[in-house]
Amino acid sequence: MSLTPPSPHPVRQPSLFSTEAADPVLPDLAGLLAGPGEVVRMGGTARISVLVDAAWRVHVLVAEFGARGVPASWAPTGDGRHLVRTAYATTLAPLARAWLPRGTVKRPPAGFHLNGRRLRLWLAAAGAADPAGFLLRLGAADEDCWPAVRAALAAVGLPGAFVEPGEGGPAYRIAGRRRLARLAELVGDRPPAAPPAEWPGPPP
Repeated sequence: MSLTPPSPHPVRQPSLFSTEAADPVLPDLAGLLAGPGEVVRMGGTARISVLVDAAWRVHVLVAEFGARGVPASWAPTGDGRHLVRTAYATTLAPLARAWLPRGTVKRPPAGFHLNGRRLRLWLAAAGAADPAGFLLRLGAADEDCWPAVRAALAAVGLPGAFVEPGEGGPAYRIAGRRRLARLAELVGDRPPAAPPAEWPGPPP
């Protein structure tokens, strides 16, 4: 599958509520951990990785990591998916300490919240359109994280219905015209690499 670089973003003025209105920062990467992203520690450093199902996600995530000063690489997994992961970096250690309070078990820290930047990363890694709305996929082994993540979604106006593993999940489904418009507002414009059908847009 080709991974040629996407064309650059068109020049435009971001709206006050668009995710582009805020500068990218390292804590945004918590959006990946709300979904299926993983973090591991090594000494005073840490690495974030996420398994994705499409090449366009690789484009977007590598660029998002780079915008935060974190080198990232990718590799095919042999089953049509790609593993995207950062280098080990001391700058990621605070995120790892927050999300790994007891060894290697991922848990959202106290006060965890979502915003446009974090949702954009989650959507880029594991969002998918379905007939009823948009799915935000979760880590299959992260059951302890799901309630806090659901509460964080509700707090930004995106109450999600849980989708069982056997029905296309685990994931939260965002459905309804108003909620989908809210999701589109928060995550901002579609990255050039993303297929139009795979990114929420403003209502017609």
